[in-house]
Amino acid sequence: MPGRIVRTKTAERVSELLVSREGRKHLSAFGWVQGMPIVMTAPTESVNDVMGLVSMHGRPVLVTMLDPQTDELKFLYVAMPNSALQTVGCELDSTTISVLFQRAELHGLVTIRSKYWEFSTVTHPVPVFRWSSETKSYAQPFGK
Repeated sequence: MPGRIVRTKTAERVSELLVSREGRKHLSAFGWVQGMPIVMTAPTESVNDVMGLVSMHGRPVLVTMLDPQTDELKFLYVAMPNSALQTVGCELDSTTISVLFQRAELHGLVTIRSKYWEFSTVTHPVPVFRWSSETKSYAQPFGK
């Protein structure tokens, strides 16, 4: 149908989180600001391809995906490449974004460089948001 926007499960989950005051507060605690771009990705996408999309925004972004094992909505904060950082080797084309999420969750702050960038950048994981039992969203029926 013309004019219809294809909505992925990831996009729906991000929208649900962003309409929630608690969700916005959680993301804000880890670097998100109103209007910040969010790049939605599938776990099997190449880190270089995802960082190519990040580059298009010209500012820090959140990268998000649904974890294929847990179905949790995960976020990485990705800063802009910076000449002040130590230059690290480029990510391999075979490295998937889910591998970068795993590295960030294991090590915290991770320095990376996309094959598209002259300089390195840093990324850090945003802890998974857990809905409190009192939090109600439009997707949750009241009284349950």
